[in-house]
Amino acid sequence: MQVTTRGNPMKALIVYCHPSATSFNHAVLETVMDELSQAGAEMRVIDLYGEQFQPALTLEDWTEYEDTSCNTDRISPHVESLQWCNALIFVYPTWWFGQPAMLKGWLDRVLVPGVAFTMPCEDNKRFGHTLKHIKHLGVFTTCGASFWLTKLIGSPGKRILMRGLRALCHERARTAFAAHYRMDFSTPDSRTKHLARVRTKMRKLIGERPVAQSASDYPSKARQTA
Repeated sequence: MQVTTRGNPMKALIVYCHPSATSFNHAVLETVMDELSQAGAEMRVIDLYGEQFQPALTLEDWTEYEDTSCNTDRISPHVESLQWCNALIFVYPTWWFGQPAMLKGWLDRVLVPGVAFTMPCEDNKRFGHTLKHIKHLGVFTTCGASFWLTKLIGSPGKRILMRGLRALCHERARTAFAAHYRMDFSTPDSRTKHLARVRTKMRKLIGERPVAQSASDYPSKARQTA
């Protein structure tokens, strides 16, 4: 069976950000990819650390930021993948209550005018939204802090994606969010339960009805480190 999103095949772009291939985040990535594969979705994975993505916005990038004729020249493969997908999924650890610098830099460099939004002009004083083709937005993360401390701080990392980026997507886009809090004190049981939660969230994001899974359905590498 191939999943469709409002008549079109699901094409999922996963932006993965973690320096270690043995981290728990990688187990989350495997779970996300497995659910997409079982649903028959097309997928692409951008491994930011794997490709040694350069997150820093250079002077040249900043100077050309609003020039839509050239502001994507140095990151065109990423822009092409973003424009190709109709489902966008992030997998990353939360550090200092937000995205790692590598992922924040990806947002800064790729979500530029003409790609994610249009700048106000004389005829239109409002920002335009140019990610309306994205109809599924998923965020899967791990946090060293507790749920309540993260909430007290204001959950800035979650807000950037689930509010800021979500506002640029299709107005009826499905969303999914799952975080394993207090990751440094995680246990095999808490990690297994979280992977089960990721599966459930993914099935809702894709649009399938969740079904019960046995322990053998989850990646064997339910790792402890974030």
